[in-house]
Amino acid sequence: MFPRLIVLLLAAMAFAVPARAEKTLRVTLQLSLRNIIGQNLLEFKKIVETESKGDLKIQIYPSAQLFKDKDVPAAVASGVVEMGVAAVPRFAGTRPAVELFYLPFLFKDNAAIARAVAPGAPIRKILDQEMLSTGARPLWWQAYGMSVMLGRREALTSPEVLKGRKTRVFGKMLGEFIRFAGGAPVLISGSEQFLAYQRGTVDFGMTGVPSAKSRRLYEVMPYLTVTNHAALEFVVLINDRFWREELNDTERRIITAAARRAEASLRKRYARIHRETLDWLDKNTPMKVVYLTPEQRKAWQKAAEPVYALYVRNTGEVGRRLLEEARKLQQ
Repeated sequence: MFPRLIVLLLAAMAFAVPARAEKTLRVTLQLSLRNIIGQNLLEFKKIVETESKGDLKIQIYPSAQLFKDKDVPAAVASGVVEMGVAAVPRFAGTRPAVELFYLPFLFKDNAAIARAVAPGAPIRKILDQEMLSTGARPLWWQAYGMSVMLGRREALTSPEVLKGRKTRVFGKMLGEFIRFAGGAPVLISGSEQFLAYQRGTVDFGMTGVPSAKSRRLYEVMPYLTVTNHAALEFVVLINDRFWREELNDTERRIITAAARRAEASLRKRYARIHRETLDWLDKNTPMKVVYLTPEQRKAWQKAAEPVYALYVRNTGEVGRRLLEEARKLQQ
């Protein structure tokens, strides 16, 4: 009896389906999971884990538990962490062409940005390749709104008003623009905006539409001009070697499909948030929301031309091609 039992057990072991090996992808995020970017990652996580039947696990480390935003591109490229979220301009140190979206008044609205960064679009292909060349592969882009201009004593509708005035900026090219316009750029972090405006450190300020509401900037800056002069974009990255060597074809297809769904969901949602937040500020706060006329926007674009030329000098042929593609979207 016992020999027969042993034979049956051995046979069962021989034909048993081996346990599936789980693969865990860690994601470093500098924002909280309550932020819309964090919520977008949770959406991606749910899709991937469901579609892979648990074979792929996504572990998100929010609030910069692993790395700060500025360190994410290098951390992912080196493979210290499998995935990460970074503001696109964080690549500017080694790939200056990514500052395309900080060229003022190049893109007029969220719809133009959506066309520029749509999967397969010329601009998206070029910039994805720029980032991929560092060893960090872009999976999807995350919309984070467009920048507007705040004013303490008046609405900023003309570039001439900037002359001799201090303006809060958050990027190199935006700072150069203020200089070309005759103003004085002041680099101030997002979290320090309220106090800077309250104390009168600057006369004007650049910020994202959601920040005007969430940071209660309407309490210290009475005017908001809807300039839409710069785009705030994040990118979700994965280590390229891990992508090519540690994932199989099925896993890559699952991740790619989940990334596309997460990207489309967030971009559609943020375009709505942009409109709704501006309406809320206009109706529920003392802040006066002002929209540029077509003629005023043309004047701003003309004032920005020296910045475009500087960008091309800094980036060469890649920058020239990107600028050319971007201008097509304005036609």
